[in-house]
Amino acid sequence: MGTLWWNGTFFTMKEEQEKVEAVYVEDGVIVDIGSKDDLISSYGDRLKESIDIEGGYVYPGFVDSHLHMVGHGERLIRLDLSETHSASEMSEQLAEEVRETPKGEWVFAEGWNENNFVDRKIFHRSELDNITTEHPMYLTRICRHAALVNSKALALAGITKDTPNPEGGVIVRDTDGKPTGYLLDAATELVKSVIPAVGKQYVERALKKATMDMLQLGLVGGHTEDLHYYGGFKETLDAFNQVIDGDNIKFRAHLLVHHEAISEMKETGHKKGDVTPFIELGAMKIFADGALGGRTALLSAPYTDDPRTNGVAMHQQEELERLVKKAREEDMPVAIHTIGDEALHLAIQAIEKHPCTHGRDRLIHVQVVNEEILKRLKNIRVVLDIQPRFVAADFPWVMERLGEGRLPYSFAWKRLLDSGLVCAGGSDAPIEPVDPLLGIHAAVTRKKPGETHSGYLPDQKLSMFEAIKLFTQGSATAIEKEETRGVIASGFVADFTVLDEDLFDGDPDKALRTNVLMTVVDNTVMYNRNEEVIKAE
Repeated sequence: MGTLWWNGTFFTMKEEQEKVEAVYVEDGVIVDIGSKDDLISSYGDRLKESIDIEGGYVYPGFVDSHLHMVGHGERLIRLDLSETHSASEMSEQLAEEVRETPKGEWVFAEGWNENNFVDRKIFHRSELDNITTEHPMYLTRICRHAALVNSKALALAGITKDTPNPEGGVIVRDTDGKPTGYLLDAATELVKSVIPAVGKQYVERALKKATMDMLQLGLVGGHTEDLHYYGGFKETLDAFNQVIDGDNIKFRAHLLVHHEAISEMKETGHKKGDVTPFIELGAMKIFADGALGGRTALLSAPYTDDPRTNGVAMHQQEELERLVKKAREEDMPVAIHTIGDEALHLAIQAIEKHPCTHGRDRLIHVQVVNEEILKRLKNIRVVLDIQPRFVAADFPWVMERLGEGRLPYSFAWKRLLDSGLVCAGGSDAPIEPVDPLLGIHAAVTRKKPGETHSGYLPDQKLSMFEAIKLFTQGSATAIEKEETRGVIASGFVADFTVLDEDLFDGDPDKALRTNVLMTVVDNTVMYNRNEEVIKAE
């Protein structure tokens, strides 16, 4: 028996502006599309229910191609500093958090960004000590590649003047060589290792918060990397199975597997592929470098605003090649975090030495490229995970980091697409807002909401069709599901994002005023703006 969805405008996304007025579905799969009358004529004897879209605009279900779902949930339940715009405001918020935290317990906060401050201030440990000496403090930077800690946290971690920088990380020091409390990339692990492990209930709470938030924002799925950080592979996978049960909550979760979690994955009898109809294991995740904000993204030439460094390599070339080879031995593609052009070079070299024969590799972020890299990317089986919202977040300060000469090949989404490369669209939440409409808006306008200029590097603007395609067909192609997801057509899953506006009609700023009416996963309404379908605890 089947379901007829009608009285809407269904954009198939097969071709620009291709649309139909109704869709017929059986067993969670689209059987046919066309007019309401024609579908009733063909399938009326099998029709079980008819759902009136009430004039809504229907798109293939939006999917975030790269984020950290548990981390996004943490941002929702922890102190969020991402919209804090001065050091004094940050101090006040931290002081309030300290007052609400029992003595001796850790104080956590997410998302601080010195580029939001007029003075670009980065707190010193002594300033954090002025807020509290009775609580260890761990404050995650917006990029999640850096953190601020106070003296109590440094002491618990045993970090002193004599502690060497770990491989792939930096302990920032003052002129006397003492740690300032600012830790970059792998150096953050020194403190993380002494933070009490979170329990199963905490992970499930954060994951449910994230899933509910994503459904309300029109996302039917996400490609997420969480399996190494919250008690290990098994405990985190168990949390996904508990929350996304396929009954009360349907959501398509594609899980990347951190390279250090591969052994536990094997020990538990899992491998790449479906775990349940809504949860699947994907590529091996590897970090090649850090982030531009903390100047740890690996560049081929020094940073323009700090010629003393060109970033941090998380792995030397030999080790990176070993990890890619290990993935091939497990019949897995790789998903490599590559922000700087030199990190891309190292990753491509490792992939060229150990090519992917099944599926597609993924290069994540791809914020700085060059002409040689573009040519080499065309010759490997790869999808590029880009985050359009980074343009809105990182400009104009990123121009100081990179300098004028590198800008034409930086955040160059249009150049990537015009080179024939497949791109998928994500948010990297909690680094950026998970709302796909903000990502689409950034891809089309290349500016922050409310700004009136023509956009940062405006020649790299995408069309609305290209932008939406990132979050539909692009995300499907990244995980080898392009024949069953990302399009409204016969044989594709019945996953829909229903909006109250036609994104193709007029001003791209309309995306900022658009509301999600429904989110449909597997032919099931998981969010309805007019009624609370699922209650988040």
